[in-house]
Amino acid sequence: MDEAATADRSLADETYRSLLEEILSAQLSGGAVIQERRLALRLGVSRSPMRDALGRLEGQGLLVRNAKGVLTVKVITLADYLNSIAVRLLIEPSAAAQACNAISTETLQTLRGMLEAIDADPDPAPAFIWEFDDALHNGIASASGNRFLADIIGQMRRYTTIFERQRKLAQRKPGLADHQAILTALNERDGEAARSAMTQHLEHIRRNVLSTY
Repeated sequence: MDEAATADRSLADETYRSLLEEILSAQLSGGAVIQERRLALRLGVSRSPMRDALGRLEGQGLLVRNAKGVLTVKVITLADYLNSIAVRLLIEPSAAAQACNAISTETLQTLRGMLEAIDADPDPAPAFIWEFDDALHNGIASASGNRFLADIIGQMRRYTTIFERQRKLAQRKPGLADHQAILTALNERDGEAARSAMTQHLEHIRRNVLSTY
């Protein structure tokens, strides 16, 4: 691949990541119409990398066509959310159990430090809470050693994250005790305890969301 093609690929990847973060953080909210030219101008990119990025997001189901064929941000419904949690309940506890064998001590120390900072702060920044949540769940998925598990968990977490952030359902310190239990099990390399802690955590999330409806 020549330098120009490599640069185009890198720019497309960067554009994709920027748009994905805007969707996950609800800056681009569900139902918003995607205006390709305006987005390209705002992000300072040409139409080519923008189209590439939008195509990837559409392929992942985060962008959809409405009845008129206009590209919009997918609205994540309660049914979508609950179905995503159901899939996570099927596979994420297994990923947590498998991660006990491979997750590094350094990663666990970093996660423990982040969680302690959240616990100590009377009003932690929501962005930092989400950063920790991503680091924990993505770290576990990656350490499971199963790329297919990690890919599915990542996809399902995008749906649940969008739903929670768009509807501002996260508590000030969501799942603190649950996250502590998961980290303790991982640190002790106790696969069954990690499986149980992750199951409990996801069940708590599901019940908390249903209680708001």
